[in-house]
Amino acid sequence: MRWTSGRRSSNVEDRRGGRVSRKVAGGGIGTLILVLVALYFGMDPSELLQQTGSLSSTSSQNAPYEQTAQEQKLVEFVSVVLADTEDTWNAIFAKSGHSYIEPKLVLFSGAVQSACGYAQSATGPFYCPADQKVYLDLDFFQEMKQRFQAPGDFAQAYVIAHEIGHHVQTLTGLMNKVQTARQRLPKSQSNELLVRLELQADCFAGLWAHHAHRARQIIEEGDIEEALNAANAIGDDRLQMQSRGYVVPDAFTHGTSAQRVKWFKRGFTTGSYGACNTFDTDDL
Repeated sequence: MRWTSGRRSSNVEDRRGGRVSRKVAGGGIGTLILVLVALYFGMDPSELLQQTGSLSSTSSQNAPYEQTAQEQKLVEFVSVVLADTEDTWNAIFAKSGHSYIEPKLVLFSGAVQSACGYAQSATGPFYCPADQKVYLDLDFFQEMKQRFQAPGDFAQAYVIAHEIGHHVQTLTGLMNKVQTARQRLPKSQSNELLVRLELQADCFAGLWAHHAHRARQIIEEGDIEEALNAANAIGDDRLQMQSRGYVVPDAFTHGTSAQRVKWFKRGFTTGSYGACNTFDTDDL
């Protein structure tokens, strides 16, 4: 991926090296578990916090975080990808007569406190609608390579662009509509709405790749394959098979590998916001 000449975003918030302590109120340890489960499966943890209690914490900065040269390069990479998503979505929103509110991307190490609750690195990257921030531990990129067999800088960019897709859903009001609708539905139908939400974010990631390449020619040979490999690696069917040895479609929350690949490709091929309407099709 050709990224080194790209603009750096000013919306990166670096909390690495900070000390995070937590105090649990209301739901106790059960609340913590629910929040982590919600984050892992793409849910809005604020719903659970409203029902079971709240989390409060204090965070203080220790000595400045001493990063390696490799980490510094990753920070710059993340900043460039974030800037490209800003340019893409600012332009798309402007065409429809709206203003795009740029989110913050929070870098953390080990654990972090968000408006959606306390989370550890094992949760993976996540977007919190309550504070409109994306949270990322850079160590996840190494996990992508080792655990998911999904290496490459463009695969990493896909992950960031996917989380930004959830921010777009929040700004348009779709995220809130989906979460409200899910409260009235049985589990299987509720999960189907989550799948559609996640597949749309995959499509938005492809849409970002389309526009960023058209603007700056960022894509090199093999990049799209990296993103498709990452999408394939984190499909519900593949992850369930690896962890359980069998597949439970009613428990899907992100979509199958084939679906995730399909919707990323649709966004990338068309570059069209309208083409990413996963809620108006029977063919996921």
